[in-house]
Amino acid sequence: MTATGPDTLAATRPAPVPLPGTARLGPLDVVRVGLLGVRGRPMRAILSGLGIAIGIAAMVAVLGIGAASQARLMDQIRSLGTNMLSVGPGDSMFGGKVPLPEDAVDMVRRIGPVTSASATAQLDGRSVRRTDRIDPRETKGITVAATREDLLATIGGKTAKGQWFNAATSRYPTVVLGARAAELLGVDGPDRQVWIGDRWFTVIGVLKPVPLAPEVDRSALVGWQAAKDLLGFDGHPTRIYERSAENAVNDVRNVLAATANPADPAGVKVSRPSDALEAQLAAKNTFTGLFVGLGAVALLVGGVGVANTMVISVLERRQEIGLRRALGAGRGQIRLQFLTEAITLSGLGGVAGVLLGLIVTSGYAHAKGWPLVLPWPAILGGVAASVAIGALAGLYPAGRAARLPPTEALSSG
Repeated sequence: MTATGPDTLAATRPAPVPLPGTARLGPLDVVRVGLLGVRGRPMRAILSGLGIAIGIAAMVAVLGIGAASQARLMDQIRSLGTNMLSVGPGDSMFGGKVPLPEDAVDMVRRIGPVTSASATAQLDGRSVRRTDRIDPRETKGITVAATREDLLATIGGKTAKGQWFNAATSRYPTVVLGARAAELLGVDGPDRQVWIGDRWFTVIGVLKPVPLAPEVDRSALVGWQAAKDLLGFDGHPTRIYERSAENAVNDVRNVLAATANPADPAGVKVSRPSDALEAQLAAKNTFTGLFVGLGAVALLVGGVGVANTMVISVLERRQEIGLRRALGAGRGQIRLQFLTEAITLSGLGGVAGVLLGLIVTSGYAHAKGWPLVLPWPAILGGVAASVAIGALAGLYPAGRAARLPPTEALSSG
């Protein structure tokens, strides 16, 4: 009979099994585990990320199109120049208009830095019509104006069809139509006739749009001398355009009113046409901010959708959470898993939104003939915003998953 002692029992007793500890996850493991939920439910992931994608796409497209439009407008301002000033009659004390002197253009030309000056004169009581059978009151907003031969060079205008006035044609019943006036009259080129006053005028040209002088676009322009001889024009200009050296614009502006009408400088209105284009640029910025705000609202709605998806995911995967906890996963790892899943879901939606926004921007800019300007702040900010929203949307579901007791999670199902 073999004796058994404490030492013998200790030698034959099996070694105790170590309790599971908290496993460590590397960065790649965290990403891999976080992607499980996204890959396991692809349709739900697509629908959840769609709200984020729409919000980011709207912001990128709006900012991209706005940047392209602003670049085009700035190119236009640079090409047209900001050195043109416009002079018009101001209001008198009795509410009427103060007429400019007949020699106002010549006086403006005497200003040292002025390089060119020209004028138009609106002919009140005159209308332009397709035929003499049309009621004279149906003006369609088109004005008849006398013009000097050097107007086009001063305002930076160009003819789309036909030709501009010269020393010969400006003395005869000929007319050049602004772009909008030609469209309203249904005249698509020269060698047509329109009825002005009490006689026919032959169309010799049609102008391209003139951004710095939009009033010309809605005008039927006749020669200065022809207007005097045929339409009773008194020779007083109603608008003078002048160009000067860029560095002397403000100096010229200070003396322009007194030079154009020395007898009544207060009755002269001086403006800078390029300021209207810059105001247009500011208005575009305002509307861009409005649409970006709408995109941000869509992005917020998308974040709520991601949060809702993650809450449902936690409820459906309670057993998975319990099993991982039982195998040694800590609360921090569970929290990190679902937080990574929410960030991934939102980030993928952000990337898709950026790509969609860039496609819309490039297509619109190409269709309009605008320069393509990539809105890098919107691109980088859009991806960063989607990641941030994903993190915020995943905080509550991830915390809820981490707080589930293993036994309760395993028993549910």
